[in-house]
Amino acid sequence: MTNDIPNFLYNLLIDQYGEEVTNKIINGYSKKRKTTLRVNTLKTSINYVKEYLTNFNYTYSEVPWYESALILENVTEKEIKDLDIYKNGEIYLQSLSSMIPAIILNPKEDENILDMAAAPGGKTTQMVALSNNNAYITACEKNKIRAERLKYNIEKQGATRVSVMIKDSRDLDNFLSFDKILLDAPCSGSGTLDINDNKLETTFTEKLLNRSIKFQTQLLNKAINLLKKGNEMVYSTCSILKEENELILKEIMKRHKIEIVPIEKELFPNVPFLNTQIDGTICVSPTDLYEGFFVAKIRKKL
Repeated sequence: MTNDIPNFLYNLLIDQYGEEVTNKIINGYSKKRKTTLRVNTLKTSINYVKEYLTNFNYTYSEVPWYESALILENVTEKEIKDLDIYKNGEIYLQSLSSMIPAIILNPKEDENILDMAAAPGGKTTQMVALSNNNAYITACEKNKIRAERLKYNIEKQGATRVSVMIKDSRDLDNFLSFDKILLDAPCSGSGTLDINDNKLETTFTEKLLNRSIKFQTQLLNKAINLLKKGNEMVYSTCSILKEENELILKEIMKRHKIEIVPIEKELFPNVPFLNTQIDGTICVSPTDLYEGFFVAKIRKKL
């Protein structure tokens, strides 16, 4: 272990970001993240949730780039789960970073959208809300237990146009095609580490990283095959390592006729961005408010 993280991870971060930024990242790993939620506008209004929280003496702050997101002060997720607005599906506990991909994808009414790794359903139900419950969403999850949780959350959130497929999305038939695709790929989780975790050295390993890279590459290849020409998709991970992000994209760009659609950082004020190795992509640094997160928007050329 070096600076409380596995040696190989420290070396990767130093190589990618340099010592000063790496130290900031490690400091972010040490922070306890505040509880954040997304208001489910299919079932309630943002003002109602604010009034409800105020009545229960919960202090919250708003997020400048997303009206539906709230940051709670000095309250645990367990406390929020005891509230009626949580039990009724009027709010969804979700990290701020993980709200960004669906916003960038920008789902619209009547679009046919694929969510390739959907469980537990936070981004799926967010896309439903963003499209006013009028997009057609296919949500894939290969694990049966996680798929049941996905179905539960979809129903709880009041989403009606979501079809859940208990299937590895790598095995989807290539004759299928979608207007938009969200691939929030399973990853090493290098953006979400907790250095207070005593098992970190045994759970975060080079084997995990290498397995993730292989899986991500296969998923992204499949996504591009399923995306309609001229249309856009989002690739995201909760990793801040180039090995799972930019390097995969660079390799995929050699195989497919795709281009990066630049993401405007100005749309996300106060978000702590790291430098990326592909212009137009974004990577969020871990802090007390944000998980480390990478996002790229991709267009399939005509």
